[in-house]
Amino acid sequence: MYLTIKALHIIFIVTWFAGMFYIVRLFVYFTEAQEMEEPRRSILQDQYRIMMKRLWFGITWPSAVLTLIFGPWMVFLLGSIPVWLWIKLAFVLGLYLYFFFLHGIYKDLQAGVIKRSSTQLRVWNEVATIFLVAIVFLVVLKSFLSTVWALAGLALFTAALMMAIKVYKNIREKKK
Repeated sequence: MYLTIKALHIIFIVTWFAGMFYIVRLFVYFTEAQEMEEPRRSILQDQYRIMMKRLWFGITWPSAVLTLIFGPWMVFLLGSIPVWLWIKLAFVLGLYLYFFFLHGIYKDLQAGVIKRSSTQLRVWNEVATIFLVAIVFLVVLKSFLSTVWALAGLALFTAALMMAIKVYKNIREKKK
């Protein structure tokens, strides 16, 4: 039974992360469509609203809920909570806070309220990556120190990615 619950937990983690990664891309596209002329702007934003709604409520939210059901079920079947799992649960709590933050952005964009630039949203898109790396390293290595090293490497990667985003933005602006 434990392995079946574990497999279901992993499946819904994967679909939850896929939803979080893709929804922020849709946020970026929706925001960038704001700079376009009518009727293109309205056509694109209406389509992105539909895509965001279907993704958010058809895949991402159900996956988050099912992840939250199967995770504690696994812990119950495990019978005890080792130290590495407590640390993982802290990261998972942070991931759910990020998820609720994304839900706030989703609601704003559905109402046509744009509070963040496409560049800011691109940066927010990388937050899920940080959680993914931390959680996977903890689960696989079961060591906090290994996770710290992985996060340090991820921080360097993130810094390089932020520079790449800035360069990409400059290139895009020059093409206009």
